[in-house]
Amino acid sequence: MTAAPRKPRRPARPRPEAPHVSDAADALTAAPAWQAGGFVPLKTERLTLRPFQPGDATGLHRLINNFDIAKMLELVAFPYHRETADEWILSSNRNLAAGTSCQLAITGHEREQEVLVGGVGITVDRASRTGRLGYWVGQKYWGHGVATEAAGRLTRWSFANLEIDRISAGVATDNPASAAVLRRIGFRQIGAGVQHFASRGSDVPVLLFEASRDDIFGQTEVEATEPGAKPLLLVAACALVDVDGRVLLARRPEGKKMAGLWEFPGGKLNPGETPEQALIRELKEELGIDVAAVCLAPFAFASHAYEGFHLLMPLFLCRRWKGIPTPRENQTLAWVRAQRLGDYEMPPADKPLIPLLRDFL
Repeated sequence: MTAAPRKPRRPARPRPEAPHVSDAADALTAAPAWQAGGFVPLKTERLTLRPFQPGDATGLHRLINNFDIAKMLELVAFPYHRETADEWILSSNRNLAAGTSCQLAITGHEREQEVLVGGVGITVDRASRTGRLGYWVGQKYWGHGVATEAAGRLTRWSFANLEIDRISAGVATDNPASAAVLRRIGFRQIGAGVQHFASRGSDVPVLLFEASRDDIFGQTEVEATEPGAKPLLLVAACALVDVDGRVLLARRPEGKKMAGLWEFPGGKLNPGETPEQALIRELKEELGIDVAAVCLAPFAFASHAYEGFHLLMPLFLCRRWKGIPTPRENQTLAWVRAQRLGDYEMPPADKPLIPLLRDFL
């Protein structure tokens, strides 16, 4: 049973240097992260993924008005008219602004000039926290790994930045190359079905694929101390509470295990460290703030069995620190009022701590 200690006394001075944010900014909105400052193009080793522009219409029409491509795309009619390209670019940008889908041009460079290579996109269903992935590449660029590079990049970015827990995709059974792309990225085939393809004017048998965060980023691995035993992972976490009673959450960035989920700052204990020492180190590395051990008040703990290990996580409260919390590891930070902590999707181990914090604060 988790027991909460007596409420620690709030120090009079100095107060933590947390910036003030209005109440409206405390809530997790349904709008995606890119709306605040515009969509930042995604880069790979060879490619750029960016929103479509009106000037792309000619190239889009030239590439996709090809039955060998159109027949593999569920919603694309054939022939594909030039004015359809203009209309689709306008609608894709409206949907991007609304946060319902993210349709991006795949571009590369030829003789230092940007050229349109294909397209990749994800449509978001907020209610079910799912996304649907789609992509295509101009026939001229087949066989160069473009689809794998672009679709993999967007998949990783989507899990880290959108409010989704899984991504699905469907591939016509006569398109084995596309199925191979999904498998290389990390998707699992979960079944088969039938979908109507506009270009063919008929229903087509398809293979159905799906991916979760663990499929794409992998699961946390912990070395067992005894053969056959589930290893124990000890992690220390801290609920930083500002002068307005809000709690700091950090969103795990792309590339890390469980990317896209929100959590309390902290991390694994190094050999020989106490939980307090680990937190002092982690808060300095992750947020650039200085915390004294006397300012860390033990609050509760989480004990959760993951598939490959068992997590034990003491949670500390801290109301006093030096410096302004700043993301130093590409994470996103949010100051959240206690009653709204449940709006933020967190790892399973963190969730039982939310009611305790909500009642305490």
